[in-house]
Amino acid sequence: MDIVSVTNLKKTYGDFAAVNGVDFSIGRGEIFGFLGPNGAGKTSTINMMIGLSKPTEGTIIIKGIDVRKQVKKAQSIMGIVPDESNLYDELDGFENLCFCASLYGMRKEERESKAKQLLDKFRLTEAGKRPFKAYSKGMRRKLVIAAGIIHSPQILFLDEPTTGIDIESARQIRELIVELKNQGTTVFITTHYIEDAERICDRIAFIVSGKIIAIGSVPELMESISHGYMIRLSAEESIMKYAVDLQARFEGCNINASQNNSLVLASQNRIPLLPVIQYFDEKGVSIYEVKQLRPTLEDVFVKVTGIEAEKLEKEKGVAGK
Repeated sequence: MDIVSVTNLKKTYGDFAAVNGVDFSIGRGEIFGFLGPNGAGKTSTINMMIGLSKPTEGTIIIKGIDVRKQVKKAQSIMGIVPDESNLYDELDGFENLCFCASLYGMRKEERESKAKQLLDKFRLTEAGKRPFKAYSKGMRRKLVIAAGIIHSPQILFLDEPTTGIDIESARQIRELIVELKNQGTTVFITTHYIEDAERICDRIAFIVSGKIIAIGSVPELMESISHGYMIRLSAEESIMKYAVDLQARFEGCNINASQNNSLVLASQNRIPLLPVIQYFDEKGVSIYEVKQLRPTLEDVFVKVTGIEAEKLEKEKGVAGK
């Protein structure tokens, strides 16, 4: 059952279309990812969904609530984690969490108990006694996320949650997102980290220049560019000298060079392994590894967007807009 339905969503600034006719839905308890470079329209979309920006056109329905018409009601079931910190530098971690909980109407005893639980979960118990301005980037990011979930929202919006933080903090955040999903929380996440999207998202939408150009689960997206079969063979010695002979013997196979004394067989049809292994046995060559190769999410992104993965790599550490 869908908890989110977005139809023909547009956001224009004069002649510039930041978001240009976006359509998608999100199932209850699903982690849905928006993957794209800076300027793609990710943050513009999330800001309209959470009621911070008014759409030029289109509808956003969250759990039956029209966000454009009932912003406050919709926001009451949301958790919102912006790409920039929205907490107070002079308050300590515990005070920040309690203040955020009070905005959602939580009683003092309840909010203090929940704040302590979250500080422990994020390994910030000691830091919880220090001013927020003294936190590292990773600690700040974790506390902002803790503030966004302190009221147990039904849907959580995360804008670039792991940008510019250390590896361990990013890993903890990914684990928490999956844990929230397992508890029934729906998660909408924007990112330009291909690894994050591939690891945790149930479905992903590629957005470029304000338009969604591909959408689906990770296996579905990979299948969309997978045509044929590829197998990598590895030996103790160089085996590329057999490439021409192999290609002649196994009709329909293309042979490509690989690394570490390896070669790759590619074919539109399934490749029978036994004859290939027997061929090398006849040559006195021992094959120690045979591995079927599949496309990665990075391959899919490059294929459908025409944007090299290196472009996203350069943007890491810079918040996506």
